[in-house]
Amino acid sequence: MKTDAALSRRLTTLDATMIGLGSMIGAGVFAAFAPAAQAAGAGLLIGLVIAAAVAWCNAAASAQLAAVHPVAGGTYAYGRERLGPWWGFFAGWSFLVGKTASCAAMALVFAAYVAPAAWEKSVAIAAIVAMTTVNLLGVTRTALATKIIVTFVVVVLVGVLVVAVGSDSSTAHQISFLGNTSIYGILQSAGVLFFAFAGYARIATLGEEVINPQRAIPRAIMIALAITAALYLALGLAMLSVLGVAGLAQSQAPVADLLDSAGWGWAWASSLVSVTAGVASLGALLALMAGIGRTTFAMARNSDVPRWLGAVHPQFAVPYRAELILAIVVIVVILLADLRGAIAFSSFGVLLYYFVANVAAFTQPQTQRRVPRFVSVLGAAGCLVLVATVPLIGVVVGAIILIVGIPVRLLSNRQSRGLSAHGA
Repeated sequence: MKTDAALSRRLTTLDATMIGLGSMIGAGVFAAFAPAAQAAGAGLLIGLVIAAAVAWCNAAASAQLAAVHPVAGGTYAYGRERLGPWWGFFAGWSFLVGKTASCAAMALVFAAYVAPAAWEKSVAIAAIVAMTTVNLLGVTRTALATKIIVTFVVVVLVGVLVVAVGSDSSTAHQISFLGNTSIYGILQSAGVLFFAFAGYARIATLGEEVINPQRAIPRAIMIALAITAALYLALGLAMLSVLGVAGLAQSQAPVADLLDSAGWGWAWASSLVSVTAGVASLGALLALMAGIGRTTFAMARNSDVPRWLGAVHPQFAVPYRAELILAIVVIVVILLADLRGAIAFSSFGVLLYYFVANVAAFTQPQTQRRVPRFVSVLGAAGCLVLVATVPLIGVVVGAIILIVGIPVRLLSNRQSRGLSAHGA
């Protein structure tokens, strides 16, 4: 197997858009609104707008960079090209480690919705094995599975919205956007809700596998983000109007409670919501694992991680070693780790990743720009502001993991130079 091979361009604009939707419309839509309501009350809608605005700035940066650098790796590749190797490495490393923890969390969320408590870890591991198998069969299989999952989830969520709007209870609660909510509370809610949007980066990480990437990637990123933002805003309004601030803040399953309050509290309806939440988590997991595999592939190609991770399968044209190692690491995390701090660290990593994207986009010349430079400035500033809402433990652990990455890169580079010197 050659470790310097290229991936094949097999994805259409629709494929890329659906992968982006699958990454964003995941477990977050079923879980993020309750903690956002706890932080900001009805001010979560303001937080949602802030989160969407920061996401749009980041997406604009990613789209602008992807149009010029349509290669695997996303911000890792852009940071390396525009800012230098170490900028790219820290973006890629934070993405790999943070999102690996997110994979474990997604698998456990899936299991929590569809399996008895005693079987949750076993089912989570089975989900990792299944999604790895799909990804190993080729990126077109990943895209097909994601299309099916996204279509099912969106149809169910739109159905829930129709039921909620059509019920008498939909006007039971008046929404007061501010009330006693602090600015910090609103920013906290923005920080929680931002990560429900973060999946559009998955489109950019697949840049080497998209047909006509200069046109398709920017279009897919913006379409996926617009659809997700519209759906989240509608759901947020429905939850606040039907459940009220207190009801939403205390809810363990807001979408299911939305159906209950609308008079659809039947067993089959609750079961449908649980299955939909599980399927959405599975879709996000599938797209997330594909993105991590491609970022690892790109980093291995540049000797920022061991080069043997960059091997591409001759038949299925996927970075199969990176996918397999990822699956093993995620399974170990599921078995051994306490994941309560994983979300905080993942948040830290994602914000750093997008901060680099905005800085890289800022350096592009006018001929490559799709949006004014101030958009990149706003995006970078937004990432730094939202970092302030991340729990301290997430920042501390994130900084430690980033430091650990330094010897990984130095050793990988040294090994690569040694192999070259011996004619390998």
